[in-house]
Amino acid sequence: MLILGIETATPQVSCALGGHEGVLGLFELARGRRHAELLTPAIEFVCRQADVTLGEIGSIAVDVGPGLFTGMRVGIATAKAMAQALRVPVIPVTSLDLLALPLRYADRLIGAVIDARRGEVYHAFYRQVPGGVQRLDGPALGSVDDLVADLVAMGEEALLVGDGALRHREQISAATRRVDFAEQWLAYPSAAPLVQLAHARALREDWVQPAEVHPQYLRKPDAEINWTTRESAR
Repeated sequence: MLILGIETATPQVSCALGGHEGVLGLFELARGRRHAELLTPAIEFVCRQADVTLGEIGSIAVDVGPGLFTGMRVGIATAKAMAQALRVPVIPVTSLDLLALPLRYADRLIGAVIDARRGEVYHAFYRQVPGGVQRLDGPALGSVDDLVADLVAMGEEALLVGDGALRHREQISAATRRVDFAEQWLAYPSAAPLVQLAHARALREDWVQPAEVHPQYLRKPDAEINWTTRESAR
């Protein structure tokens, strides 16, 4: 089964095609935050270069967050619309799972951390298991101090990945010396591991219908927060 992966939950726009042969084509761009403008042409480009027609796609995988509100909506709306048009199911995956998967060979605790702005981060912890990683908790939303407190409480060597870890690297490193940080090129979730994760789930028919796909926000959109703040200040 061919799977189209759509990833727009962070500043990076990414899409990929893959299946039992692995990832056949991949597009990534992490500059400009023009998710709505870039996504459809990117999908067309990857399909054309891989010599795949939309009719050959058997399911669509999409990152449902947590992450940027606008980006998530673009990716999820596109995935749902395409799945309905093609009459194929959808495989929703969380952004933190996608960050953790490329580190599945790490021999220590893995922490996936996404910048949530406002001094907060989305995070979850993982351990290596045969064939992948297993999430231990979360996804959670909290301050950087909350993340550090969790790391200290676990008392283990940890490898952190994600733009949230890199943005707050100095603060985290000052609080605990038992952490290391993954490379910058792993800072954002990618559609490549999305297709990999989705393929394993597709073999089990672990999917949903388009109407059942919902974003994982964890907190209210900034516009709603700002409106509530203004109202309470009156």
